[in-house]
Amino acid sequence: MPITGTHIAYLHTCHRKLWLFANGIQMEHTSDIVAEGKLIGETSYQDRSVKYTELEIDGIKIDFYDAKNKVIHEVKKSDKVEHAHFAQVKYYLYILIKNGISEASAIIEYPKLRQRQIVEWEMEDLLTVEGWIALTKQIIHQDNCPDLINKPFCKKCSYYDFCYANEENLLPL
Repeated sequence: MPITGTHIAYLHTCHRKLWLFANGIQMEHTSDIVAEGKLIGETSYQDRSVKYTELEIDGIKIDFYDAKNKVIHEVKKSDKVEHAHFAQVKYYLYILIKNGISEASAIIEYPKLRQRQIVEWEMEDLLTVEGWIALTKQIIHQDNCPDLINKPFCKKCSYYDFCYANEENLLPL
């Protein structure tokens, strides 16, 4: 199974979510928050699909890639887990480099916040991203699901009902 940008984002959010997702328990289709994020991505920059290319390569899918300027455009609903978004686009840049596309960059856009974050590839990112890949594979192949992390952002996670189904005395902080 190829590692995707979603795997890398989940690695930086919740190991339990990563393990569940990678092992076929996918709850995103039941989440209103995920649906809202997709809607924002689809409607915020409507002319993008004409201007830019969708790029699928080595298990990743970049919705908006400016091939002329070598820029990935990643649209996100909120900056609540910005570190995970940053890691996801660093992984995309890694995949592009592995496929001979060097000197690319990325822009993470938060249309609701009217903010954007430019992400550049740096040489030390190579070892960092390869470490993420190794850790992702290690977590995915564990026999048991990682423990519940019980963080405030759990309340808005698509896996919330799954994780807290038998935890009457344990609610996110």
